Amino acid sequence: MTVFVDYFVCDQCQSKDFKRIYNFSLRFHGVNFSDDLIYDRITEEIYQCTQCKKTFTLGEIEEGLAVIRQKMKKRGSQTS
Repeated sequence: MTVFVDYFVCDQCQSKDFKRIYNFSLRFHGVNFSDDLIYDRITEEIYQCTQCKKTFTLGEIEEGLAVIRQKMKKRGSQTS
């Protein structure tokens, strides 16, 4: 059985190497029954190309991997 490996690559420079960057924030909002503020802690993951520094969200990477899966699926059905 042949094994194929295909990588998600940066659409700007074609690099396959990324580093993970985290952003931490608090989102504040008021409530009707009090003068107090309620807050939510938010952690965002962003992936940055190590070569050109372009950033990608996890959703964009998942979409790119879905495209690769579809290509391989079509390729597999054409060889059958």
